[in-house]
Amino acid sequence: MARFSKATWTPVRNFTTDGQDQVLGLIVHIMEGTLDGTQSWFNNPAAQASSHFGNGKGGALRQWVDTKDRAWAQAAGNRTYLSIENEGSTPDALTPQQVENVAQVLAWANKEYGVPLQKTNAPGGRGLGWHGMGGAAWGGHYDCPGDHIKAQFDEIITRAKAIVSPPIPKPMYAPFPGRGFFHLGQNNALITEMGKALVRAGYKAKYTPTPTFTRADLAAYSWWQRKLGYSGSDADGYPGPSSWAQLKVASPQ
Repeated sequence: MARFSKATWTPVRNFTTDGQDQVLGLIVHIMEGTLDGTQSWFNNPAAQASSHFGNGKGGALRQWVDTKDRAWAQAAGNRTYLSIENEGSTPDALTPQQVENVAQVLAWANKEYGVPLQKTNAPGGRGLGWHGMGGAAWGGHYDCPGDHIKAQFDEIITRAKAIVSPPIPKPMYAPFPGRGFFHLGQNNALITEMGKALVRAGYKAKYTPTPTFTRADLAAYSWWQRKLGYSGSDADGYPGPSSWAQLKVASPQ
């Protein structure tokens, strides 16, 4: 079985068992109708039509055909592409929810089948394609899914890339609180984070970070200042803005 966990499994009767020869990409369609109406049609043997996925305007995402099986969506393109039908009518654009769903399916196809996160405009191409690109061999639906939806392909691909490789969040470092903040007896969670940063930086003396600023913290921070090249009164153990910025102290949670 090959089913997308974020789609509701709602199987229809029209498909070819084990008929998917390969997956070159995902083909975008528009239903010219509603999600429920299209599902009903795909359960009608007379329709001779189906799609792997159905995408509602409000965000409902259904999987109608297992992706190891062949859906009947784009004639000669059925054996080599997955398909997603989008609720609406030409010249509709996809709703934000539909854009997100197409991106989610594309990202899944990338992980599951190696579909590249790019556009394709011709049969045999790999990536995100559209029904009309197949011409007469794909049923002659030249206007499917319409120019407004095709214009959203870059947005879909950008979002799919973010799903596949989420940006690594930049760590949040605490700004320098000012020289006057540091005095013996000061009690603040930021002092603990400073101590942890000193340990990460390599301070190896017997030292346990606590929220209270003590002479142990003075000794630890003086070590850090000397490591940075400070000497004399510049390595007195009291943080300054430059040494603090280089220590990269995490903001207290």
